[in-house]
Amino acid sequence: MAKELLIKVCGMRETENIRDLANLPIDYMGHIFYGKSPRFAENLAVQQLPNSIKRTGVFVNADFNSIMDLAKKHGLTTIQLHGDESPLIAQGLKAQGLEIIKAFGIDEQFDWSRLQGYAEFVDYFLFDSKSPAYGGTGQSFNWQKLKEYPLSKPYFLSGGLSLDNLKEAIAFADERLVGLDLNSKFEIKPGLKNIEQLTTAVKIIRNEQISSQ
Repeated sequence: MAKELLIKVCGMRETENIRDLANLPIDYMGHIFYGKSPRFAENLAVQQLPNSIKRTGVFVNADFNSIMDLAKKHGLTTIQLHGDESPLIAQGLKAQGLEIIKAFGIDEQFDWSRLQGYAEFVDYFLFDSKSPAYGGTGQSFNWQKLKEYPLSKPYFLSGGLSLDNLKEAIAFADERLVGLDLNSKFEIKPGLKNIEQLTTAVKIIRNEQISSQ
């Protein structure tokens, strides 16, 4: 039986789409609060989610007060720092009782020592494809690079995950890999997810547990 991974679906902003996704057994739902993203949740409605889903705000180089304001407005439990934020930002947010995910774009030249200052203040790292746009490219990176990852901190895998490579991601042999981040490969258009495809993805990740219950 495959290991059970956490499932994070990112880039959500449409009210009905959010409601439909909340019916699936996912663990994290991400909203992007970055104005340059095509998935920018600028007019995100305040909605309740099931307690089983952690509402996640994705930020790129935002200041502490802006992050906290949106966290309070939308009931965010998790903050994903997807830019060049300092460890001090992560430390400050963690001190407010928020769960912290720090994202890094990975390429063949990535310097793993960059993670050292963050490890104490984050709950997870997230490894994405390196991009000037800070993610959302739909491109995967060479996962073998993760074998050089020197820390014990658990991480999410992101970047180009699709129905074509999910089983390969699940089988990736690293006990520190605890979650998968699904986004652009499951979209009808930026910010609008294909719920049917995500249902299939969840079944694959959950090792068909949905249909067998």
